[in-house]
Amino acid sequence: MNRSILLVTLAAMLGLAGCQSLPVSPIRTETSVDLNRFMGDWYVIANIPTFIEKGAYNAVESYRLTPDGKVATHFRFRDGGFDGPLKVYQPTGYVRHENNAVWGMQFIWPFKSEYRIVYLDDDYTQTVIGRSKRDYVWIMARTPQIPEADYQRLLDLLEREGYDTDRVRRVPQQWPEESGRESGPA
Repeated sequence: MNRSILLVTLAAMLGLAGCQSLPVSPIRTETSVDLNRFMGDWYVIANIPTFIEKGAYNAVESYRLTPDGKVATHFRFRDGGFDGPLKVYQPTGYVRHENNAVWGMQFIWPFKSEYRIVYLDDDYTQTVIGRSKRDYVWIMARTPQIPEADYQRLLDLLEREGYDTDRVRRVPQQWPEESGRESGPA
């Protein structure tokens, strides 16, 4: 791993791990998540970004369930523009609760960040990932765009859950219609 990426990741994880020690009421989660249906590609529609993804374009998070029950994660985006350098991170998810909606996400050992599936529609096409600290959030979908009414409904949900929705920013998504991906699945 590139030394600068390792240092950035370590700094981010230390910051995220430190945030978890503060007593904060847990944010809601879905009552049950079918992990097999949740796996696959999710376009990041909007977020309160971590510092590594502040200039993200075409952000996509992909999940694959491993035989040992972990979630192999592939997060990629273009940095600073649609033609910016490709950034790729591959953390591992650890399901922490029997409802499958509470995970730990590990970018670097031994630190795991809280990852809560706050919302998931019945068709598994739109989801919201949050944290009890309400410091970061990700609105994601199976398609690079969602209807404006859906986006507003998800922002309303986040506001009810205690998020400062003024901090949420849309992630620019622009894909060729025929493929939906720059270079095939992640």
